[in-house]
Amino acid sequence: MIRQETRRSPTWPLRAAALGLVLLLFLFLLPLLLLPEERRGTEKTGQEPSPLPTATLPLMEPAVASPVSGWDQGNALRLLRGDGQVEELTLRDYLWGVTAAEMPASFQLEALKAQTVAARTYCLYQRAGAGEKHPGADVCDDYTCCQAYLTPEQAAVGWGAEAENYAAKINRALLETDGLVCLYEGKPIDAVFFSSTAGRTSDAVSVWGTEIPYLSAVDSPEGEEVPGWQTVVTFSPEDFTTRFQGAYPEADLTVPPQDWFRDLVQDDSGVVTTVTIGGVSLSGGQARSLFGLRSAHFTAAATEEAVTFWVTGYGHAVGMSQYGANAMAGEGKSFQEILEWYYTGVEVAGMP
Repeated sequence: MIRQETRRSPTWPLRAAALGLVLLLFLFLLPLLLLPEERRGTEKTGQEPSPLPTATLPLMEPAVASPVSGWDQGNALRLLRGDGQVEELTLRDYLWGVTAAEMPASFQLEALKAQTVAARTYCLYQRAGAGEKHPGADVCDDYTCCQAYLTPEQAAVGWGAEAENYAAKINRALLETDGLVCLYEGKPIDAVFFSSTAGRTSDAVSVWGTEIPYLSAVDSPEGEEVPGWQTVVTFSPEDFTTRFQGAYPEADLTVPPQDWFRDLVQDDSGVVTTVTIGGVSLSGGQARSLFGLRSAHFTAAATEEAVTFWVTGYGHAVGMSQYGANAMAGEGKSFQEILEWYYTGVEVAGMP
C-alpha cells in the first residue's frame, strides 16, 4: 500500500496570519459599525455627537462652575418692590433680575460675570445695614437707591428675538461666579458701578466727600463706541433762570449770562467737583441732578441766547464702569481682572 503524503505550501503560515488579522479587525470594528450614524464622529457634519444616555447617574456640574456653586440658590433675600410689597426670593433669582436690568446682555460674557459679582457684593453690603434703609427688606428695586431689577418676563419683552440666547448667557454668568464677591480686608465692599466715563473713573472722595480706599480713580478704556457717550443739553436763559432760582432763590442772575458760571473745578477725571452759579456754590452732582445731565463730567457756558452743557459719560463715575468692563473683556481680560482693576486692592473670593 502506497501512502500518499499531503504536502503544505510554504506560504501557508502567512495566509493563516492574514486570515487571523482580518477576523480580529472584524470583531473589533463590528460594535462601531452597529452604532447610529451620528455617534461615529463629527467629521461629516461639523457638529458635536449626541450625548450618551445618563439613565439614573447623577449629573456633574460643568467644569467652569464656581467652586462655591449653589451658594446663591441657598440664600434668601427680601426685595422691596415699587408697589411697597416685600418679595422673598433666592439670591440667584434676584441677581438674575439685576444683571438683566443693569447691563446689556449683548455685552461680553466676562463683563456680565463682573457685573454679577459686583451686584452680589453690593447686595450683601447693603443687606448688612438694611435695617436703617429698608425696614423689613434687604434691598429695593429702585436703581436710584439700590439696584434695578427685572423679572424674566419683563427682560424677555425687552430682548425680543434674542431672549433665549441672552437668558442663557446670564445663567452662565451666574453659574460661573456663584457665591463670589469682592472683599476688602475680608468684608464685602460697597461695589458701586455706573455706565460710562470719559477715560477715567473718579475717587469717591471727590464725588461724595468720603474717602474709600477701594474706590479710587483708575483709567477706563471706553469711548466713542458708547451710545450717547457725549451729549449736549441746552436751556433758554429764561428756562435756566426759572429752574435754578426755583431751587436756589438766593442766586443772583441779574448779571449778564456770561458771568453766571464761575469757578468750575474738575477732578483729575474731568468730573466737576464744584461750580459757582449766580454766586451759589454747588457740587457737580447737584448740578447734574438739577439740570438732568447724564453725568457730572461737563463744561458749561451761558450767552444771551442759550445756556449750554457739554456732557461726557453716564453715571456717577465711581467704581466699575460697565462700558469700560465690556471694553476690557473685549481685550481678553477676565472678570477677576476687571473687578480688581476697578476696585483697588480687593480680592475676588467666596464669602468668608
